[in-house]
Amino acid sequence: MASLVKAPPTMSTINVHQVHLRKLKLLSNLNIHHGLRFPKIHVNHTTVCCTKLTPWEPTPATYAPTIDAGGNLLKKTSNIFETLKSEDTDEAPATNSEELSDTKNPPLMQFQFLKWPMWLLGPSLLLTTGMVPTLWLPLSSVFLGPNIASLLSLIGLDCIFNLGATLFLLMADSCSRPQNQAQTCNSKPPLSYKFWNMVATISGFVIPLMTLLGSQKGILQPQLPFIPFAVLLGPYMLLLSVQILTELLTWHWQSPVWLVTPIVYESYRLLQLMRGLKLGAELSAPTWMLHMIRGLVSWWILILGVQLMSVAWFAGFAARSWQQHSSAASGG
Repeated sequence: MASLVKAPPTMSTINVHQVHLRKLKLLSNLNIHHGLRFPKIHVNHTTVCCTKLTPWEPTPATYAPTIDAGGNLLKKTSNIFETLKSEDTDEAPATNSEELSDTKNPPLMQFQFLKWPMWLLGPSLLLTTGMVPTLWLPLSSVFLGPNIASLLSLIGLDCIFNLGATLFLLMADSCSRPQNQAQTCNSKPPLSYKFWNMVATISGFVIPLMTLLGSQKGILQPQLPFIPFAVLLGPYMLLLSVQILTELLTWHWQSPVWLVTPIVYESYRLLQLMRGLKLGAELSAPTWMLHMIRGLVSWWILILGVQLMSVAWFAGFAARSWQQHSSAASGG
């Protein structure tokens, strides 16, 4: 069916005047060669519009808008590829985040696998360097008499323990850190804990010094020479100074191991003082010296009990904080 109205965009339009013009050019060329003249043919330029498509023409592609997961109708664009491009750009951040998470998870898991042996290696190292030399090594092989050689031998045993304790604290700090390196883990001890701990440590340091001063002044009788006194309590005072320095560093670095540092050193300090009691019996130390060492043993057992109470309090405090955080997250 043919009509003279303007065809819609989807209809095919066929112009016939181009075919007639070509025929006219061909005829004019023939007229020049043969000397013939043909009258001019007036052709009306008509437009034939077909509503039906030819069999070889494909059907026009229409792009229907789709509905996304949220129920929102996607905006229909003039070109199908623009809409597809917009969908690809929307899905690109999600895929990129998944790829980044997949690339980051394997290193974190590998790093976590490396942390697991530290749970057994750290305590084993502390046991090997601290308890084995003190409990199984014969005292006669270390103590050779009230002289400087015996003092250096005892200090060497304590240095071995200090090396193991340092490695243990480093492993404990590594295990207490979060898996994600972007998260910060700053742990500050309370001010009351710092005050109590410093008072207890300084008291354990001052009492032997006051006893030595009283012995040198003649207040305590019988008098004890300096070398036997150094053999009995010299390693104790040296390791106590190392403990003070280690605790100050853990407080300054805000390491989570500030709670276990005094427990590690105080446990070994009890072994030091018990060793001092044995050496006092071999050196025939005065009675007041032996009583003073027994008093230090009792004092540090008390301090160790307070430290364990603080660990229990901190565990309960952490559990309450976690419950409050979980309830706030679920309520929000």
